[in-house]
Amino acid sequence: MSLERLNRHQRPIAKRIIVRGRLILDTPTCLGSGDADSPTDLALLRDSISDHALLTGSSIAGALRNYLREYEQGYGKEEKKTDRATSLFGGTRRNTSLFGGTRRNDDGEQSPLIVNDAISSKIPTVELRDGVEIEGTTGTAKKGQKYDLELLAAGTEFSLCFELLIEQKQDPREQQNYEDRLVKSLALALRGLELGEISIGMKKRRGFGRCKVKTWQVWEFDLTQNEKRSKWLLFEHWCTELSPEHETYSSIATALGLSLDEEEDKRDRFFLEATFKLASPLLIRSGQDSTGCAPDVVHLRSHRDGELKPVLSGTSLAGVLRHRAERIVNTLNQSEKMAQKIVNDVFGFVDENSKQAKASRLVVHESVIENTADLVQNRIAIDRFTGGAYHGALFSEQPIFGSDETRLTLELELRQPRKAEIGLLLLLLKDLWTSDLPVGGESSIGRGRLQGIEATMKRQIPGKATQTWKISQDGEHLQVSDANTLEAFVSNFVGR
Repeated sequence: MSLERLNRHQRPIAKRIIVRGRLILDTPTCLGSGDADSPTDLALLRDSISDHALLTGSSIAGALRNYLREYEQGYGKEEKKTDRATSLFGGTRRNTSLFGGTRRNDDGEQSPLIVNDAISSKIPTVELRDGVEIEGTTGTAKKGQKYDLELLAAGTEFSLCFELLIEQKQDPREQQNYEDRLVKSLALALRGLELGEISIGMKKRRGFGRCKVKTWQVWEFDLTQNEKRSKWLLFEHWCTELSPEHETYSSIATALGLSLDEEEDKRDRFFLEATFKLASPLLIRSGQDSTGCAPDVVHLRSHRDGELKPVLSGTSLAGVLRHRAERIVNTLNQSEKMAQKIVNDVFGFVDENSKQAKASRLVVHESVIENTADLVQNRIAIDRFTGGAYHGALFSEQPIFGSDETRLTLELELRQPRKAEIGLLLLLLKDLWTSDLPVGGESSIGRGRLQGIEATMKRQIPGKATQTWKISQDGEHLQVSDANTLEAFVSNFVGR
């Protein structure tokens, strides 16, 4: 082998920064292992030694890299081969400088950030969720499209550990600029975890994988100094837990001694947060009898704060919204092709024939339903020919019932919104608000209807002040702030 091929680029390291944090899951999370022999369609990824849940460093790095790219460039921007980290004063992409070159760039720089695998603090509580694809025209389940998932329960904790390697440059001014930009890029990426804006695992846009880091610790080692170099060599690198003897911070910017602003945020987003109460019983079937009770069908529950609470899943709500959106665009005499395009642009699609796919731009979060009551109802199937009861067809169900104190908050986020798409979301909100659009199952017997209480909408446009609108129900009267602007969004959708 020639000496030229053996001549590799060596990185003289001037400083190392170690960051630790404690990640807590806010919603169930799907970290699939890809095990084809599992009894479920998608089994949980576990550590082979301890049987604890495993969150790989590559998954963490990918989520951080994607967040940093969207934060700096906006949604829908792909990484280019020319996005290199060679320029230190200006056009450097933060995601490239922090995480290295793209896979398509054979000459790309190596990542200066080391991301460790994270193992859950204890053997996790596991939830099983069933899913099924619904045929839009018939409203029934597609044959062979039922699946089940193994999920980590909310509240599961992971210990995160990062190590940033800062190279030694020849020019002192260049060194300071390079170090400041690299550390700030790391702070921006980790702040996404701190604010809960980064989700992990599968089905992130349907409410799964929401997480947050509340505690940080930082160690800084200047390797040009003998004392600091010795401390780094004696540091407990094998441990990723927070140290009880080291200072903790709630803000990563404070921990790194930085001041972060929002000027670089290029994400264009529309938020909708609406609070409802139950106008009728609600039943979303759980995949298994999670409560250990006798009823054949029990409403879906999820672990929150150490107890099982009823939830409205993001997958169920997204399916309901998509089906109603199709009805709305078809009612407005849109051509079938145009109507399908509008819905696909917002909710995403997968075409098995053409092998094309597009991710949803609408993020639908999972919602906890507070202050509910459980009652068991017995039902029986009727023979339509005789009008009598089917033999052996007696079954029991346990939906949830609401009261005046029952509250359910729906959270939606539309990325890269167009005015017409915001108008479509407002029409969907109107149908939910007036109990015209039921959620969950057995809507034909009056279940799943909501009644609106209040809603807040925000439009975040890069470089502009955030716009806010509010809607509230005051008895029989509806209070709307800046109704003309909201009506203009709907008119834009109707007139397209």
